[in-house]
Amino acid sequence: MTRCGDARETWKPLAGACYYPVDLGQAEGTLAVFRERAQRRETATLRVLPPPYAEEKLEVDPGKVHLSKRNRLRADREREVVVPLFSLRTNPAFSLPLGSPLKNAPPPRNFGRRRVFNGEPRSAHGGADYRAKTGTPVLAADAGLVVLAAHHFFAGRSVFVDHGGGLISTSMHLSRIDVKAGQRVKRGDRLGLSGATGRVTGPHLHFGLRWRGARVDPALLLGDPSALPSP
Repeated sequence: MTRCGDARETWKPLAGACYYPVDLGQAEGTLAVFRERAQRRETATLRVLPPPYAEEKLEVDPGKVHLSKRNRLRADREREVVVPLFSLRTNPAFSLPLGSPLKNAPPPRNFGRRRVFNGEPRSAHGGADYRAKTGTPVLAADAGLVVLAAHHFFAGRSVFVDHGGGLISTSMHLSRIDVKAGQRVKRGDRLGLSGATGRVTGPHLHFGLRWRGARVDPALLLGDPSALPSP
């Protein structure tokens, strides 16, 4: 049996290949990874380079930047619910490349950009944005289990799907949610409709991927898997 791994954990390969997700915020340096097969361990060192992402200045509702005590408590409670989802490790139910969350969509944009809201620096953009008019159907990128469907302060109406293998997709700022937590979906099933809820500048879809906890550029997993970097 083949196993993939790093200093934190081990996992099964996907379609025979080992993938090593690196988080958007990973510090410059090196990462040691390995692959085990037939009782033999092969090791490699990945070099992490400084992120090339640009700065993005945005103007939003001031109440979404300087939070009231009530809204801060709400956002903190929502974060406590969301963060544990990225530690889920169920059996993989997906294959690469993933399906697009929108039909006939242009390439996603803005992943990793260092955001400045109303002149104040905030966290890097951990997903990719699709231009989408309010009411555009948002689709499941692959089979999985809906683990959260809720209206959040920053993310607006959002759906989180566990695709197994440590991969969680997030669809945010929806105008409507059409699924419930605990519901199984297939690739292409409708999760809801795009919108402009939460902290936004206008209607669009924020599509994010967490793979084994790492924030990864969705464009990588929507494209040809043979083009992915490998050690």
